[in-house]
Amino acid sequence: MDRFNRIYRLHLLLKNRQSPISRTELEKRLECSASTVRHIIQEARLYLHAPIIYDRKNKGYCYEPSQQESFELPSLWLNSSELLALLTSYKMLEQVQPGLMEPQLAPLKEKIRSILGKQKASQKEIANRIRILHSTLRQTDPMVFQRVASAVVSRKRLKILYHGRNRDKLTERWLSPQRLVFYRDNWYLDAWCHLRKDLRSFSLDRIHVVATGERARDISDKKLDEHFGNSYGIFSGRPKHKGVLRFSSNIARWVADEVWHPDQKIRVLKDGSVELTLPYSDPRELIMDILKYGGDVEVISPKSLRKSVIENLQNALQNYQ
Repeated sequence: MDRFNRIYRLHLLLKNRQSPISRTELEKRLECSASTVRHIIQEARLYLHAPIIYDRKNKGYCYEPSQQESFELPSLWLNSSELLALLTSYKMLEQVQPGLMEPQLAPLKEKIRSILGKQKASQKEIANRIRILHSTLRQTDPMVFQRVASAVVSRKRLKILYHGRNRDKLTERWLSPQRLVFYRDNWYLDAWCHLRKDLRSFSLDRIHVVATGERARDISDKKLDEHFGNSYGIFSGRPKHKGVLRFSSNIARWVADEVWHPDQKIRVLKDGSVELTLPYSDPRELIMDILKYGGDVEVISPKSLRKSVIENLQNALQNYQ
């Protein structure tokens, strides 16, 4: 048990006890020596202003009676493993997109560091041992992220200018934001679009926030999950098709361990190959994932998906002729 856990345990012992507790009992409960008990009490008094007194009459330690009920540890008080987990989470978020939430997270990080105190080696190890590699990262403007995130939480409508990639056209829209989604290194906003009168996903790097408005329209979690969660990848809508893909025995064992879709079905064939069946609506992202496997995958059905993959492969081949 480290010193953070011992201070926390000491606080609980003194907080919930009706009579003073002896040093011998503290040694047993805190699993440490007499000198460590004295050191823990001294630190609690000095750094946390804990009102610990020694009751000579009853030969034990307790909280000052007038402060026993009111005294609490600092609001951000966690044991060392929880602090390190929190610092690790901060580091991961920091690396997802550097600077995205730095102004908001910096005070939290400083509080964590101050509580960790002497455990600077742990902080340094976390900084050096966690590495996140990006493959298709598109930079999101921190101000756009903060305004969108604020609207999502406060349930406010957003007026935006959106530059869609497919049509290469700028449109003005009012949105009722529902959820922020981090998917394949990029941020998206799931929202009710008042222009299209339907649910849509918007890439944050294509958004310019113009203003906030009245209260957002709320969509139930069930409806959001049905619309955004059942199709393949980032593309929304109810699944219209079932794709059947057959992977060669060369990569079957790796594909069998992958989750392409929550509702997928995998069947191992006699020749060692694997057949993967999954629902989808828009085939674009699915086609990109299929093409990554080259000659180790074949689209069995539907015919439309098979035809699209063949056309993509033929177009790619023309570049080398």
